Amino acid sequence: MAKTNPLEFLQEVREEAAKVTWPTRKETMITTVMVMIMVALAAVFFLIVDMALQWGVNKVLFGL
Repeated sequence: MAKTNPLEFLQEVREEAAKVTWPTRKETMITTVMVMIMVALAAVFFLIVDMALQWGVNKVLFGL
């Protein structure tokens, strides 16, 4: 394995970072909002499933 000195390494890192296509502020905001919506939907889904399972277990075990 070839050894690279730290200065060459940093230069290569800067060159690679320059190739990255960074998202715009608008794209970041839209993506953030979409993630929050999906998290909220998942939370509601799991709440409903949890309540249904709790109701079922209570019916079976306690006959309530």
